[in-house]
Amino acid sequence: MTAPEPLQPSFPEAIEISGQWLALWEAGELSDEVLADRVAELVASRDGARGFFVVALAGDSPLMDRLPEPVALQLRLAGAPVVDLMVRNLAMSTAMAVHHGRSGDSSQQKGSQRVQHRSRELLQLLEPATVKQRLEILLAAARDGQGDDVAFLERWGYDAAQKSAIAEAIDAVAD
Repeated sequence: MTAPEPLQPSFPEAIEISGQWLALWEAGELSDEVLADRVAELVASRDGARGFFVVALAGDSPLMDRLPEPVALQLRLAGAPVVDLMVRNLAMSTAMAVHHGRSGDSSQQKGSQRVQHRSRELLQLLEPATVKQRLEILLAAARDGQGDDVAFLERWGYDAAQKSAIAEAIDAVAD
């Protein structure tokens, strides 16, 4: 008997799967441990992780606000790929909160701030040395315009105020 193929969902499939699993978890039909195992399968692929975090960070599920230890452990074990996604989510949600604030869209701004808060909280639970190293790369790009994340910030067209807010968000992770 061979081991089952690992879960390799597309990004849209991962969003759908995540929504279903979180609904079952919220209804008490999925234990913390089973959810943790399923999340581990999803975050093993980049599209799976992206889909999961779209639902978990931006959605109405309370998962990220009261993260069960088994799920936190699986996210920690997933290592650098999850840290990278969370750092990018922190940057993007921070920049979008600034953007929505400028345009007077308080509802969207609150949503971006929720993603920012959840991202920051999760980063504090992940492997500290990996998080610190990844945040330093983003900070160098945001503050000094140097390093590997310059292209990331430029691709999204973030301006000086957004980069400054990103740098402040990075500092808040350490606090």
